[in-house]
Amino acid sequence: MTAVTDQGRDHGQGGPEGAKDAPGDEGRRWDDGLIARRAAEAAQEDAEAARTPQEDEPGPQVEAYGLPGSPLRPRLDALRELVGLSRARLDGDTLAEAGRVLDEASARQRLSSRHTVVAIAGATGSGKSTLFNALAGVQISDTGLRRPTTSAPIACSWTDGAAGLLDRLAIPGRLRRRPVQGGTATDEALQGLVLVDLPDHDSAATGHRQQVDRVLALVDAVIWVVDPEKYADAALHERYLRPLAGHAEISFVVLNQIDRLSAEAADLVLDDLRRLLDEDGMAVGEHGEPGATVMSLSALTGAGVGDLREVLGTFVQDRTAAARRLSADVDAAAARLRPVYVAEGRPGLGERAREQFTDRLAEAVGAAAAGQAAEREWRRNAGRACGTPWLRLWRWYESTRQLGGGLDLMAQVLAPPEEELTARQRVEQAVRKLADDAVDGLPAPWAQAVRETAVNGAKGLPEALDELSRNAQAGAGGRGRGSNADTGSARVGPGGKGRGARGSEHEGAGGPDVKGSGGVGTATGAGRRGSGSPGRTSTPAGGTPGGRGARPPRPAWWPAAVLAQASMTLLQIFGGLWLLGQIIGVLEPGLLTPALLMLAGVVGGPLVEWSCAAAARGPARRYGQEAERRLREAAAGCGRVRVLDPVAAELARYREVRERYVAVTELSTTGG
Repeated sequence: MTAVTDQGRDHGQGGPEGAKDAPGDEGRRWDDGLIARRAAEAAQEDAEAARTPQEDEPGPQVEAYGLPGSPLRPRLDALRELVGLSRARLDGDTLAEAGRVLDEASARQRLSSRHTVVAIAGATGSGKSTLFNALAGVQISDTGLRRPTTSAPIACSWTDGAAGLLDRLAIPGRLRRRPVQGGTATDEALQGLVLVDLPDHDSAATGHRQQVDRVLALVDAVIWVVDPEKYADAALHERYLRPLAGHAEISFVVLNQIDRLSAEAADLVLDDLRRLLDEDGMAVGEHGEPGATVMSLSALTGAGVGDLREVLGTFVQDRTAAARRLSADVDAAAARLRPVYVAEGRPGLGERAREQFTDRLAEAVGAAAAGQAAEREWRRNAGRACGTPWLRLWRWYESTRQLGGGLDLMAQVLAPPEEELTARQRVEQAVRKLADDAVDGLPAPWAQAVRETAVNGAKGLPEALDELSRNAQAGAGGRGRGSNADTGSARVGPGGKGRGARGSEHEGAGGPDVKGSGGVGTATGAGRRGSGSPGRTSTPAGGTPGGRGARPPRPAWWPAAVLAQASMTLLQIFGGLWLLGQIIGVLEPGLLTPALLMLAGVVGGPLVEWSCAAAARGPARRYGQEAERRLREAAAGCGRVRVLDPVAAELARYREVRERYVAVTELSTTGG
């Protein structure tokens, strides 16, 4: 009996392929000749071309993702987001498999969910075509000793509406058949089955093997047919069963040709087959556990074929094969992506790493030295205000009597610096150490992205920190020399304010409003050149060590100390004049009183100066610490904007894609 074609059943036409034999004509048909069969195939192809999609696909189709509420849809959505977020960080080859799974899932979703496509695959001589014919109940696929016998996939559909699925498999209409159904309960259970007979997976023809690989990637389930001689073939296990171990729930492994073995030998071979599947990592579904179905039969004698039909009927009626296949594909794609998403440990930037980075930048910019300079400047101001005038006069004399002092100062200014104000190597080391801490445990692609982000952000960091250090030194030096009015350079203290020659104060590095490249302003521009060009200006905060008129804040006791020092000086002058008047005879003699007054002034002046110096230590120390803190914060802000924030953003991106990857894997239904 020949096969009933899909063409005649779809259109309900009678004909040589669609009608049964008339009573009394069993065993005799007019189309059992070669010429008649070729004519029937030609008529089938013409009708296939004229058939409309509405006739073949009646009614709307439910999605192929299984029942509503299935975890497959959120997994696919998460995988789609994962691929989208990773395209800028991972190469196309890494994401190729995930993209293919998404494309195939989308294509399967648009097709019928009432059909289950099952492929029969096997090696040369395993009897898969014989099993295909036995399941269909009719001679569809050619069998024989010639190898290879099957040269192209042949499909057999138990119900209408499978044309779209077969088009996806690229099976032409002339290779689509219908089975002979006897109306039994088993035949009813197989409604919706689309069986595909494949060429040999170990065929000598390369095109046959390529067709097998192409169709196996698209079908919903696979029946692997093995024989007692080649069931342990390395080509089968290493090329197919082991890579598809995660697809165990949609796999059937059938030991064929048991008619050639005794019952005891067949059991031994079947047990050894289960052992090999276990070594391949493919779970065997026994005792109600999910996994591959392993059974033995003889397609030639029909022994065990009925059991396989019953198992297939239950499998087809479940209507979840497509969802299981897609879920297994998602598991396989996620397993391939695991090395590029799963980190060892908990990578990221902790508070300790951030503090160490800030400390290194503060050391590179010289924050501690700037604080000490500011403290010394505060104490010098206190000495000028509260010191004795004779000591200040002596210091002035000592500074002016040194010959060539001005030339030496000019030579120091014009001489090229021996090294950068900011140690560039220290900055690079700080960035490198920060990157190492951030990428500890990260997968290689994301670690490389974090390192590149840190390096790119640090390109202008040494120059910006140099500007901070230069501004701090310019502020301290300008106050000591009083040269800003002559040179027009900006006097910028550790606080970061600068004032140009014309008095317009521009924001410098570390000021309240951070400006300039990387969020750190500099004293360059109008303030440094003294051009007075308009810009963002602000009033200097009290206590900001800055330019002329921006001296350190004076404590409340300074006026009293200045008054006391002035009183001591007046006592000295008054006592000296009194003694001088007595010596020249203008005043009455009496040395004791003027001598005591003069002695009180001479002793009281240094005593007041020493007391003021002791009292100024605390405020000077606090002022230096504040200057160090402000310069340290300015350097930290520069490093944060240029390096820390970009690195943290890259790590946040990794955490986001890691969450998407977890969403892909945590709802797995196949144990992958």
